[in-house]
Amino acid sequence: MSEGLHSTLVGEGDGPVVVFLHGLFGRGRNFATAARAVQPELRALLVDLPDHGASPWTDRVDYGAMADAVAEHLRSGVAADGPVHVVGHSMGGKTAMTLALAHPDLVDRLVVEDVGPTGTGETSEFEHLLGALSRIDLEGMTSTREADEQLAAEVPQRTLRGFLLQNLRRDDHGRLAWQPNLEVLRRDLPAITGDIPQLGSDAVFEGPVLWVAGADSDYVTAEAEPVMRQHFPQTRRVTIKDAGHWVHSQQPEVFAEVLRRFLIPA
Repeated sequence: MSEGLHSTLVGEGDGPVVVFLHGLFGRGRNFATAARAVQPELRALLVDLPDHGASPWTDRVDYGAMADAVAEHLRSGVAADGPVHVVGHSMGGKTAMTLALAHPDLVDRLVVEDVGPTGTGETSEFEHLLGALSRIDLEGMTSTREADEQLAAEVPQRTLRGFLLQNLRRDDHGRLAWQPNLEVLRRDLPAITGDIPQLGSDAVFEGPVLWVAGADSDYVTAEAEPVMRQHFPQTRRVTIKDAGHWVHSQQPEVFAEVLRRFLIPA
């Protein structure tokens, strides 16, 4: 699985690398704006996580397996000569935390965007979205506009529909198909929204951690704070105003500035 992970390296030269890990329904290129913002000092690796984008599908979703897949991909590539910075949003944030705890030698600095190490147990929103995508009849469909019209009945928010429909691609036969593994993602939602796997252990990542929260989001909770600091003692929390869960897309300039200050030495 790890050998087939799709990623794109952005930037010139041989400077340090920051690895971006996207959330559910996402793909590496969702961080293209942030990747440009950290240049020219840093290069960026935009990774498609398993069951998303151009990366392979799997039989099940769990954070240990995803982190191991990313670890192997990095060891054979950009982290072959030393650790890299890692930025993860939502599901990608939990993957990044798992990676840092299980493979600390690979991670220099860690940025976790609007998610904590503990699960909420709340799957209804994602269940609804995954179900809505699965119910779109792609047979004979010729354009994403038709898919958008079908999806509008269940997802009235235009911006959210655009984000979801970015996952439609034409297969080898020219037919529209989903890149994410909708069936497995829907079945394994409890794992996706649950705890990272090391919470019952004494695993600790000693490197610097930036915990970025959206002020209008409820994904970073007060209950998660002591757990976060137990496993990531060098955590610094920053809350960005006028941002919900997708901080990097809702406040791209502020997010970029926060990243640069944390990742690039003065």
